[in-house]
Amino acid sequence: MTRRDFINRTSAGYAGLSAWGLLRAAPAAAFSLPANGTDTHGNGRRVVILGAGLAGMATAYELGKLGYDCTLLEARNRSGGRVWTIRGGTSETELGGTPQTSQFAPGNYFNAGAARIPHHHQLTLQYCRELGVPLEIFNGSNEAAYLYNHQPASGLTAAAGGGATQPAAVSPLANRRMRIKEYHNDMRGYTTELLAKALDQGQLDQNLTKEDVEKLVDFLKNEGDLNTAHLYKGTNRRGYKTQPGAGPTPGEVVDPYGLTDLLRSGFMQPVFYNVGDYIYEQQTTLMQPVGGMDAIPKAFEARLAGKIQFNARVTELRKTEKGVRVVYQKGGKPAEMEAEFCVCTLPLPVLKNIESDISGTVKRAADFVPYIKTGKIGLQFKRRFWEEDDGIYGGISRTNMDINQIWYPSYGFMKPTGVLIGYYNFYGRAEAVGALPVAERQQLALAQGKQIHPQYATEFENAFSLAWHRIPHSEGGWAMYDDATRRKQYPALLEPDGPIYFAGEHTTYLTAWMAGALTSARRAVEAIHKRVG
Repeated sequence: MTRRDFINRTSAGYAGLSAWGLLRAAPAAAFSLPANGTDTHGNGRRVVILGAGLAGMATAYELGKLGYDCTLLEARNRSGGRVWTIRGGTSETELGGTPQTSQFAPGNYFNAGAARIPHHHQLTLQYCRELGVPLEIFNGSNEAAYLYNHQPASGLTAAAGGGATQPAAVSPLANRRMRIKEYHNDMRGYTTELLAKALDQGQLDQNLTKEDVEKLVDFLKNEGDLNTAHLYKGTNRRGYKTQPGAGPTPGEVVDPYGLTDLLRSGFMQPVFYNVGDYIYEQQTTLMQPVGGMDAIPKAFEARLAGKIQFNARVTELRKTEKGVRVVYQKGGKPAEMEAEFCVCTLPLPVLKNIESDISGTVKRAADFVPYIKTGKIGLQFKRRFWEEDDGIYGGISRTNMDINQIWYPSYGFMKPTGVLIGYYNFYGRAEAVGALPVAERQQLALAQGKQIHPQYATEFENAFSLAWHRIPHSEGGWAMYDDATRRKQYPALLEPDGPIYFAGEHTTYLTAWMAGALTSARRAVEAIHKRVG
């Protein structure tokens, strides 16, 4: 048996490799507290949890270990909240929108919300291990993906002296796709060349010795692949015009773009910044559950059998002498539940529209903490042309068009069909695209996407789109704090409001990440555990 066969047959995910001792365990450990959730009669203390997203389910899971009697009220017909995988048969109707039902083929899917797990989100990895969720690599950074700067040819600029207008100059690198590796290696080459030239002029002699300068220049030479004269003239790092082959076929290296052309290309816009390689949360290695991100909420749900009431939309949250009273709609009829404690994990845009006795400071937080507007569309194609024609396996292409990003799946390589994320956009772009009817969103994604992938025109099959700020029971992607909002509103969400505790990514510094939801759950459990004593 080969190493590859061995790994494939023993579940190549994170859990399988960890079990065989092939990966070191993350330092985060299973939560261990002494059980204190029963009263003097041996009955579990009642806790009602609002929302069956990751924060709510992790809270119920951990409190259940301690003996508490937990019930989760979930407005949707599914668990997971913003951890949501779109498959064939998935249905949703946005606020003010029309119903959609996904027509994806079996085995095809995309993650509409949470989509990746950083290697240092140890708590998320711990729960995957504890719940038996196998993981695989998520390829977030791919040098074979594309950059595309759209620059209209009809733009006008004012002539010098304020006279008549003249056509704006269109960059020779605009309106054409460029491999990320071409841009990165050319810019790396030119900038290291300039630095090497500056060092050769002796400008740093007062700070560095001659030997120091020689070592630094040597580093720059290797970093930018400069020639012996410390000039950047292109390199095979950026790819080949003709590939190396057998016999007398050495391959022909593609000439580099000019530095001034690159500087004027439009790729200096923020939308093209290579933040994915540098932001702490997105540094490799990234992972994802095998078969879709919803494997995590499904694993929690399996441990909470009988504890979740679905299609239970909370309408009132009241404090009582003995704890809380929650009013909710179930099957079109009002129902009530009382408990000693409540853990509210509802997103703030949802919480602010519920009749409640929560404090004024919490209500102000719900009113003033903004949530990002963001949207995605999944496009199913007859064949995986991005792999077959373009050699792209995972990763992200970026553009300044409304689609903003194209994500290529990191699963199902070489299968007959596939789903890519045809846009992932934010802020004003997401708001404008999200306001379009579903059919027009699809039309926009195809029209702009084919500028990068002409194959769209003949290979497209069907689509499913969503705007998170229009999704019922979410009404936003994730909480967006600036320094002032964090200082003024955040503290109110950290303290219990009588018998009511708050959890969710918006109660952490890990907003937008599953680790935020899970960390907040542990914080709420510890607070209730300490209070009960």
